[in-house]
Amino acid sequence: MKEVQLYIEGQRVDLFKDETISVTQSIQNVKDPAKIFTEFSKTFSVPASKSNNKIFKHYYNYDIVNGFDARQKVSAEIMLNYISFKLGYIKLEGVDLVDNKPHTYRITFFGSTVTLKDLIGEDKLGALTWLDNFAVEYSAANIQTGLTTGFNKIVDSVVYSSAIITPLISHTKRLYYDSSAPSAETGNLYYDGTTNEGVLWSDLKYSIRVHCIIKAIEKQYGITFSTDFFNTSNSIYHNLYMWMHRVKGNVQSSLSGDLLYSKVVLWNTFDASDGNSIIYTDPEDEGIFNVNLIYGQIATATFNFTTSSTDNYNIYLKKNGVTVAEYRNQNGNFSFSYYFNDESLNGQYSVTLESKVGISFSPNTDIDFVINTDLTTYNYTATSFNDDIDAFFLFYPTQQLPEIKVLDFLTGIFKMFNLTAYVENGIIIVTTLDSFYSSNNKYDVSEYVSTNKKSVDTALPYKQIDFRYAGNKTFLADKFLQLNNQEFGALEYKSNNDNFLGDIYKIELPFEKMIYERLTDYTDTNTTIQWGWMADNKEEAYIGSPLIHYAYKITSGTTISFRISLTTKTSLNRYHIPLNQNGISVDSRSLNFKAEIDEFNLVENANGLFVNYVSYISDIFNAQKRLTKLTAYLPLKIFTKIKLSDRFIITNRKYFINSIDTNLQTGESKLELLNDLTTD
Repeated sequence: MKEVQLYIEGQRVDLFKDETISVTQSIQNVKDPAKIFTEFSKTFSVPASKSNNKIFKHYYNYDIVNGFDARQKVSAEIMLNYISFKLGYIKLEGVDLVDNKPHTYRITFFGSTVTLKDLIGEDKLGALTWLDNFAVEYSAANIQTGLTTGFNKIVDSVVYSSAIITPLISHTKRLYYDSSAPSAETGNLYYDGTTNEGVLWSDLKYSIRVHCIIKAIEKQYGITFSTDFFNTSNSIYHNLYMWMHRVKGNVQSSLSGDLLYSKVVLWNTFDASDGNSIIYTDPEDEGIFNVNLIYGQIATATFNFTTSSTDNYNIYLKKNGVTVAEYRNQNGNFSFSYYFNDESLNGQYSVTLESKVGISFSPNTDIDFVINTDLTTYNYTATSFNDDIDAFFLFYPTQQLPEIKVLDFLTGIFKMFNLTAYVENGIIIVTTLDSFYSSNNKYDVSEYVSTNKKSVDTALPYKQIDFRYAGNKTFLADKFLQLNNQEFGALEYKSNNDNFLGDIYKIELPFEKMIYERLTDYTDTNTTIQWGWMADNKEEAYIGSPLIHYAYKITSGTTISFRISLTTKTSLNRYHIPLNQNGISVDSRSLNFKAEIDEFNLVENANGLFVNYVSYISDIFNAQKRLTKLTAYLPLKIFTKIKLSDRFIITNRKYFINSIDTNLQTGESKLELLNDLTTD
């Protein structure tokens, strides 16, 4: 019998002597191959003892101010015989009363990784305010720079190379190349020096490196991902871009629907009359002010705008990147108030101004905060040091990135490359499943396995697994579907035996799968031009799902015509082309699950996602693969050391760990194991 110790935020919790605590451990279960798991326990009870009442602050008494907040998880540690077993978090589920007196607290233990969902919540990519460090002016000159070279950005003293580029993806206009019939105002990319053909600069939008989005997530939520996969030397990851396409067709201010000049107000430090930090500015992002009220406090913020201009302007107050108040078509001096009357309103706030012309605000904009508590009133004031609306349109990533939740974006990247995650020393280790399993120890547990009961099941309860992208309706992708009766890049993986039983399991990435086109001249001569078209099967502008793509910079290619305005053009032989593979070399790593024709080289590329990252599925479909279930009583010297990447050896046979469900008091572990078919 093992003795279990539970600590919540460093305080030891009293346990019932006869209470059973069981913990389930799994990193990636074959029954649900698209999900990432972590340790969790079934809900168990602890007594409402004097010390536990203190820990949970008499939760049953809702009259207590600043009591225990059961809406949040708190740090916890499980020890076995005073040996550290697991770090994680406890969630208070509730309290049971007997004869109107507290009797038990119901709690659940969670491993560390699940807090990622708690941290991120429902935030969308637009909430990642750090990304606005990568804002660039949306103009003909800058679109051309993004197309030919890209923008290097220095943020927090770190150089992000080619952080922003302009890929040759048209949001509306169809592009083609025909040297025989140049004509004005068309999408013909042939440059002849006389007619005004070519791609108009405003037909294009910027893309941002996915790496910048990953860094923004770290900054926003105070977390750190390991560099096992998320590193700049890993070109498979680092060369990924997301096209900044929130609305179909022309670029717009995401707030108003028009192409307006926009400005995020930058703030000086708040003058806190009492010296505390209920309201404070973010030193790394001067456009952010934080509201951190505690229970019982309410606040009123009054925003004052002073200008002699008679031109209209719009004001947007945003919390965590989402608009919570807006005032359109104001002119002259204007003030509005916003009330913070609940802790749920805490968060990061910013103010954005918009107008059709440049507007100067003088004296500067200011915010007056009045915070009331039961005992005292606090007064805060902040003034802006930069709120003039300059007469150029800044392309803010937070306003232009697709409408996708941060968690869905991360989940999509994880599914794309079959990544797995776990927490180690406060860092979220992110690595491919193959890499995770490549580092392992082997434990011979034969003597600890019970021989009374054992079952051997089929390894995978599915007859087929489908891998696909959520979006597949752009013009060429839709044509491909109609002609081939299957989606481009998608894969239906199944055994050769059609008589297999089971359901179909679907793994879907929340991104768009676009087919790109390498252009040929009317003589059927290939050019070096490859482009994408975000249009539907009616050849109309299309919003689609968020688009992840690779890009390659053609440095001395077929000359294209780039229209600086409706009447002016220039010739370019350097430009970024979009790709489904990491480069233009034959057999470069592809973002397709299935082997497909490489649009640039026009040969089949079999070097896709399934082959490189989810081939473990084919191993599970192996006729010799089994899921073995048995019971073991593992000694602490093994139980406290094992990692889910380790192998168990039982009677000279080697097994992967699919899951372990352990009664911590008795030491009984129910094991689900997959036989390892390798010969090493």
